[in-house]
Amino acid sequence: MTAAAPLVDAFGRVHTDLRISVTDRCNLRCSYCMPLEVTFKPREELLTFEEIARVAAVAARLGIRTIRLTGGEPLLRRDLPELVRQLVAVPGIDEVAVTTNGLLLAEQAAELRAAGLARLNVSLDSLTAAGFERIARRPGLDRVLAGLETAKREGFASIRINAVSIKGLTEAEIVPLARFCRREGFHLRLIEFMPLDAEAAWDKSQVLTGAEVRGMLEREIGPLVADRVADPGQPALDYHWVDGGRVGFINPVSRPFCDRCDRLRLTADGQVRNCLFSTVEWDARGLLRGGADDAALATLLRDCVAAKRAAHGIDTPAFARPARAMYQIGG
Repeated sequence: MTAAAPLVDAFGRVHTDLRISVTDRCNLRCSYCMPLEVTFKPREELLTFEEIARVAAVAARLGIRTIRLTGGEPLLRRDLPELVRQLVAVPGIDEVAVTTNGLLLAEQAAELRAAGLARLNVSLDSLTAAGFERIARRPGLDRVLAGLETAKREGFASIRINAVSIKGLTEAEIVPLARFCRREGFHLRLIEFMPLDAEAAWDKSQVLTGAEVRGMLEREIGPLVADRVADPGQPALDYHWVDGGRVGFINPVSRPFCDRCDRLRLTADGQVRNCLFSTVEWDARGLLRGGADDAALATLLRDCVAAKRAAHGIDTPAFARPARAMYQIGG
């Protein structure tokens, strides 16, 4: 298949980013993502690396340029560096990144780097053992910090720290995280709590807005200066301190960025989604395992993009929670 017209939806948004979940399994139980007790998908229902690479290759011919591997916890997927190697080799793909909780990063950082992984996003909500366990509902802070240290040593120049902001739970964690990231050279991104928790406990009153968090950081550390927008499709509003350090705010509840969304998602079990909050999925696995050609996969991707709504509608009375939680979709 030769290069084709890009993936453009009815609102003119050009799609260049694909988030690929490689597993729904995780070794933490963060309250904003997973229930304490969970039944995972049988392994045979998950896409193989070859199936994932095939979807990526078709997507690249339609204009996808960046891929982020997610989960669940993607480092739980056996031989993940091999998938990274396959995706880096896909013509048209400029960058492959991973979002991880970091528990297994110390053991895998070197091989991931050697495979061509360009960037790491590490989820970290607290720098105290008690705070970490309160949010993640399992221990492991020391392992995450060891993973970050190893990743720096292995030469990862771009490391982002993702932290979810939840009113009544994470306020005390924000400033220490910012100071830690400034000291270590990490790019902190603070994310508003979204209605994707598996226990359906989300309430708008729990949302600690990006504006509130920014105010906390400016009071405690100093004024923030807005960055120039390098990538108009990115979800974050990025800032920096004049004496060093960057921080971004992802505000899907208080300031939705749907108007510039450029993302598609492929779940671990092979379903394509055009929004985290979509209530509809397109079955790529059925095509992959049913003998369909690449043209059929391209049509499926185009159909998915064409059906994308103008916005997720969290702030509207008509909003309907998706049936799947974050760990089942891919963060």
